[in-house]
Amino acid sequence: MPKRNMKNLFFRSLRSQQIAATILAIALFVTVISLVLNEGAKKSVTLQANGEQIEVKTHAHTVGHLLSEQEIDVSEKDLVVPSVNTPIEEGLSIRWEQAKKITIDDGKNKTAVWTTDRQVDDILAKAKVKVSEHDKISPALSQRVGDDNNISIERAFTVMLNDGGKEKQVWSTSTTVADFLKRENIQLNEHDRLNRKAEGMVKPGSIVEIVRVEKVTDVVEEPTNFAVVTQKDSKLLKGREKVVHSGKKGKVERKFEIVKENGKEVSRKLIAEKELSKPQDKVVSVGTRVLVANASSSKGVSVSRDNASSGGKEFYVTATAYTAHCNGCTGKTATGLDLRANPNLKVIAVDPSVIPLGSKVWVEGYGYAVAGDTGGAIKGNRIDLHVPTKSDAYNFGKRKVKIKVID
Repeated sequence: MPKRNMKNLFFRSLRSQQIAATILAIALFVTVISLVLNEGAKKSVTLQANGEQIEVKTHAHTVGHLLSEQEIDVSEKDLVVPSVNTPIEEGLSIRWEQAKKITIDDGKNKTAVWTTDRQVDDILAKAKVKVSEHDKISPALSQRVGDDNNISIERAFTVMLNDGGKEKQVWSTSTTVADFLKRENIQLNEHDRLNRKAEGMVKPGSIVEIVRVEKVTDVVEEPTNFAVVTQKDSKLLKGREKVVHSGKKGKVERKFEIVKENGKEVSRKLIAEKELSKPQDKVVSVGTRVLVANASSSKGVSVSRDNASSGGKEFYVTATAYTAHCNGCTGKTATGLDLRANPNLKVIAVDPSVIPLGSKVWVEGYGYAVAGDTGGAIKGNRIDLHVPTKSDAYNFGKRKVKIKVID
């Protein structure tokens, strides 16, 4: 090929390459300009999706279109603010909260509610579920619902609690007695009793009674009685007694185990006894001497005075008369004299605290006699004179007389 032709061919090839490069540069420039212009046409918005916030540049015309671009599937129960039909404007803030299905377990019933609320009290309000201050709610009203999307409600009911005799009405959500006591922070001691088993069920209107049992030891000192020993004394008239030695009580220490229920003693058991001092017997002499009364056919009845002096204590008494054959009488005196066998004996009934039995006395208008009898109506300064017949008793009547106690 001629050199001229080869030269022309080279220049043509070079020119083609220059044209191609120019076209490529122009295309690249146009692309860059297009990208710049396209990016500049986007609008900046703030998107808060389920609590996470991002900045987004978009050509979307509406909020719904933007959410679709972000691959967010919006349901009718979701919260979108502003609404999906709102036009996109520069600087717009968009909030999307996805609704969740919350299950409310009310013991007997379960309720499902779709909501974007997360706090328990808001969810229950939306579901129109009412609760009282005594109900047990989990999670608590002021807390957010957990990942399991469940709310549990234990309905409270009233239980009558009798703790150691003190009654009060208590609100409870417990199912067993043991759980009820635990929630009420009630501790049982070793001997305390429940009116029902700890594993027993607690229902509305149940009565939980606790008997508080306390065992204590009590040590007391107590007196012990002395014995009364009697001995016969022939020098004393029958019916008279004389204390030879005064008795003295002993002392014993006793230890008791006491059981109290609700603060009241219900049992006392003697568990130990120790004698601190022995009792001393009381010795009493009892008279056995019997009065001897003599009757004289010419002078009537006389009483042996054992040469007693005529002196003695004098005072006035009210006197009446009786016979051995009165109604209810046996004829035997308190000192053992038989008046029916000896109707002429001079005997008077006295109050032994005023005139000792067996005393020899002189009675105005009656003479010497012995205080040998007593009577239910004979009290204080009053005496009753024994006479042989009822007519003698009626004739004597009732009168004031002087009496002298000789011995």
